[in-house]
Amino acid sequence: MELRIPDVRNLRHTVLLAALMIAVPAAAFAQDDPHALSPKQKRLPEAPSKLPKVERGKNLDFLFGALKAAPDQASAKHVEARIWAVWLQTSSDTAALLMTRAKTAMDAHQADVAMKLLDAIVKLRPDYIEAWNRRATLYYLKNDYMRSLADIEQVLLREPRHFGALAGLGMIMQELGQDKRALDAFRKALAVNPHLEKVPELVRSLSEKVEGRDI
Repeated sequence: MELRIPDVRNLRHTVLLAALMIAVPAAAFAQDDPHALSPKQKRLPEAPSKLPKVERGKNLDFLFGALKAAPDQASAKHVEARIWAVWLQTSSDTAALLMTRAKTAMDAHQADVAMKLLDAIVKLRPDYIEAWNRRATLYYLKNDYMRSLADIEQVLLREPRHFGALAGLGMIMQELGQDKRALDAFRKALAVNPHLEKVPELVRSLSEKVEGRDI
């Protein structure tokens, strides 16, 4: 079966309409709630703490093909780590240093510090996909879904195969009560990376909810 990647031309329409036209409680968009940052309850796919060294510009098409063909979870995780390593590469030493500091701040639950660092990276290198993705994650953890969706849009415009961003989009749509859009995003994430943890279970439960049980 042919792998279908999200149509980038329609991505802006899908993401922004989902965010702007869905009636949700105002509390869902809390921006500075100190209790909103709860990583244990809101886990998104993210780069492992230790990444392999890869050549700059390593062929992502090859890696994504290997990811789909991985025979088991261990092999898939190895390939997935290489993909994250490529995404985290940048030709700017300044951006790389700021990203390292941003990760340290996020790990220490210093959300404000991490946000300032990520803002600086995005302004410095708007082509740095992982800076957008990290900031989208941070906005998500703060329950600021509008800004998270905007950053996810930037990620997917540059890399439609970013399974972390697609899974994040699904998580947000699910929390906004948009199960059909959540299911679509999760399926796209699995089409790229069939070995994502917990996403298959989400797809099964949402499929039953949205499409009903098979008779």
